[in-house]
Amino acid sequence: MSSSPLTVVAIETSSEMASCALLCDGRVTYRESSGVRTHSQSVLPMIQELLAEAGIALADCDAIAFGAGPGSFTGVRTACGIAQGLGFGAGKPLVPVVTLAAMALACREQQGGDVDAVLPVLDARMNEVYWAQYRFDGDLPVAVLPPALSAPGDVAAQGEAVACGNGFTAYPEGFAPQLAAAAHGGAMPHAAQVARLG
Repeated sequence: MSSSPLTVVAIETSSEMASCALLCDGRVTYRESSGVRTHSQSVLPMIQELLAEAGIALADCDAIAFGAGPGSFTGVRTACGIAQGLGFGAGKPLVPVVTLAAMALACREQQGGDVDAVLPVLDARMNEVYWAQYRFDGDLPVAVLPPALSAPGDVAAQGEAVACGNGFTAYPEGFAPQLAAAAHGGAMPHAAQVARLG
């Protein structure tokens, strides 16, 4: 008995960039928009474009995944609210995805997939960061250290891990020097990874 791949709409608005993705037939397509003030205005048109491009309707999707934080309160609330509205209207289940897990997957993909442990760090503003540590079981991130909020100087990897995220660029002097020196600042929460984890 063969099962067809899931079709998932994903929304991620917990940072400066809003993104939406569609996982359909094992392939992820996405749209993104910068500017925090436009997240609530840009998400639905991006979803409509993705569905139209794939030639499907929301009713054809199996689930709606969203970045459930941590992250910007307004951004997380936007993603959750839009996902709830779409899910309720279409009768589809919601799948909350931890933002830091999506970042860990993004970091792993940016490093060529050859990474066993990732330490994603997201700027929480006001000299604090959200962070966690993940190891990978196949393609799935599994929390080794659960999501936390702390000062940058309190971030510490358990064993070796690839460090990534905008927390390192926001507070470069705040982290332990060896951790900051090896960090990759480019990995951010994105709907493409939310879709894969949803």
